[in-house]
Amino acid sequence: MSTTPAPRTDAGIPAYVSSLGIAGLADVHIHFLPEPMLAKVWQYFDRAEAHYGRAWPIHYRTSQDERLATLRRFGVRRIPALSYAHRPNMAQWLNAWSAELAAAVPDVLHCGTFFPEPGARDHVEQAIAGGVQLFKLHVQVGNFAPDDEQLLDAWELVQDSGIPTVMHAGSAPIPGEYTGAAGVRRLLRRFPGLRLVIAHLGMPEYDAFADLAQEYPGVHLDTTMIGTDFTEQFAPLPVGYRDRLSALRGKVILGSDFPNIPYAYAHQLEALTRLELGDDWMRDVLWHNGTALLRDSASIRGAQVPHS
Repeated sequence: MSTTPAPRTDAGIPAYVSSLGIAGLADVHIHFLPEPMLAKVWQYFDRAEAHYGRAWPIHYRTSQDERLATLRRFGVRRIPALSYAHRPNMAQWLNAWSAELAAAVPDVLHCGTFFPEPGARDHVEQAIAGGVQLFKLHVQVGNFAPDDEQLLDAWELVQDSGIPTVMHAGSAPIPGEYTGAAGVRRLLRRFPGLRLVIAHLGMPEYDAFADLAQEYPGVHLDTTMIGTDFTEQFAPLPVGYRDRLSALRGKVILGSDFPNIPYAYAHQLEALTRLELGDDWMRDVLWHNGTALLRDSASIRGAQVPHS
């Protein structure tokens, strides 16, 4: 089982992708936000030592156009523009901004969010009618339970639509009142057909979220920050978890958290190759699994996802 060495720098990413024989990178965990909101996010990370006890320098602190160009150079063929509401009265205007961005930039995925508040179902219904392709929720930042009563009608629509949802529900980098796998398990008991992508493999509750991926056909795990030198300092992969990732090969999808990462994008690819799970595993994780997830979503809605 051979594993092609990963690039040590971003400049080597295109050659690495080509050497694997895949058409590009299908990264499902990339953020684009309105500039004032993004500036506040970066200010938060600038004070990361106060929040997390460690520095978190933003590696890609560039303009929106530069960030788009950077991702295209890496080979990201469809670019998610994930945003998430962390309080009431945010979801609608974030969804409107995301729709405008996707309409203006053809290779940007139309993303959306929702929040436990009156009208959550309407927000989701409007997003679906507008052609949303991917949702994002953040349990810790928003401080809500995944199965909050005000979300249930919205989740029913999301399940029926087949649109995937990237959800940060793990307790890293800092735990929240509702983080962990228990709330997601309760949600899936109500809506077993949901297509969830658990961000960061659910770190640090890696095994609990892997259990959900094994039990529920629609549950996937994304690789965001996994195995990197940065993350291994506070949320190392458990002993034996490599075997679980091998067994879940069809459920693991590339994620990066670009641009809000404290290292070069190439290091995420390097961290995954250090697992030594082989080139076939890497091909599925970097390209085939994410592409299939988005293609299946588009097929359900009669849309087109132009990357194959």
